[in-house]
Amino acid sequence: MTTSAIDPRAGRRCHNALNSLHSTHYFSPDLGRELGALGVTDPRAVNFAVRAAALGPVGAGAVTAAFYNYKHDLVARHVPAVWETVTPEQALAARARAVDATLRRLLGEETLASAEMSEAAGLALRAAEGCTRGARPLYSAHADLPVPDAPHLAFWHAATLLREHRGDGHLTALVTAGLDGLEALVTHTATGKGLAPKWVLGTRGWTQEEWDEATGRLRERGLIDAAGGLTEEGTALREGIERETDRLDAAPYAHLGAEGVARLTELGAAFARTALGAGAFPADLLARR
Repeated sequence: MTTSAIDPRAGRRCHNALNSLHSTHYFSPDLGRELGALGVTDPRAVNFAVRAAALGPVGAGAVTAAFYNYKHDLVARHVPAVWETVTPEQALAARARAVDATLRRLLGEETLASAEMSEAAGLALRAAEGCTRGARPLYSAHADLPVPDAPHLAFWHAATLLREHRGDGHLTALVTAGLDGLEALVTHTATGKGLAPKWVLGTRGWTQEEWDEATGRLRERGLIDAAGGLTEEGTALREGIERETDRLDAAPYAHLGAEGVARLTELGAAFARTALGAGAFPADLLARR
């Protein structure tokens, strides 16, 4: 393992670039089309099927625990019932086809066949070698999947590993900070960097009343102000959560080394900008304060 010095936030910046491209498939019509052809037509069932498929045909409890910020009632409405329509193996294959179609549409054939894409895949896979399995169920399940041959799919696979590795660690930080799944969403939205409330309520299964109740609890703790923004204490809490997430997620980027992390961030950010320019995400997706 390399001993190159790593800026504490370098891994976060790299993750953000890679995760932007990883996340495009969740908003892609290709994903709905592929799963719809197999009989899964509810967008929320599609989401549960493709992201949980690596875990196998698990029940609602395992998905709620691993996803953390979805209401259990919503998860239980679709899991394990979705496995009666598609097997996890079918869901994973459909996801791969959707990712392939999405990246071809957003990035173009020339980018997919470029030396930069092959380089990015190699760097991202190298970083993923530094990930650890303990207490990281979604990362560990995806790490059992084979690496695709095509460079753009190998890059996306590695981005998925790095995303789920960081995500699993992030949940540990949220639990330590005393935020339940909905409170985590409310505080993240309050930073201006999370999903807009309409997207949270539409995809996570929470009601407006539950959102308001969670906001009230956070206000009582002194974390949310009267206008719905973070207080000074709330800002400090969220910054502390991100620092702890950085610490728990440092290993893959230390493994890659500072020079490799910088290059991977550069490449990943360029791909993400291209995808964004091609309309990869809804204009009203993020909360802005």
